[in-house]
Amino acid sequence: QVQLVESGGGLVQAGGSLRLSCAASGLTFSDYAMGWFRQAPGKEREFVARISRSGTVTSYTDSVKGRFTISRDNAKNTVYLQMNSLKAEDTAVYYCAADRGMAATRRSDDYDYWGQGTQVTVSS
Repeated sequence: QVQLVESGGGLVQAGGSLRLSCAASGLTFSDYAMGWFRQAPGKEREFVARISRSGTVTSYTDSVKGRFTISRDNAKNTVYLQMNSLKAEDTAVYYCAADRGMAATRRSDDYDYWGQGTQVTVSS
């Protein structure tokens, strides 16, 4: 059974940093591009960041560009999201997702597997 398990969420003050981790099992991790999405109360799930299978190509939604960094360690079957200069608007449940497709998609429907989410709360 494929499992994606996020960790590292919590409460942080605005301007602070947080590092999320997503540990994958039950799949060949290097066959999947990995993405981070987030969903705030009352809002649709939003693309945050994506990293290619090899880790050489990354993409970000404009609102986090320059503040967040996605990375992966294929030897550890883990993808990370380093979040710096956090804002109250970053408050959301953050989800890790795996995509076996070839396109660098930002559409949540294109991702094959999802984690349970981890709460990130940024206080102002």
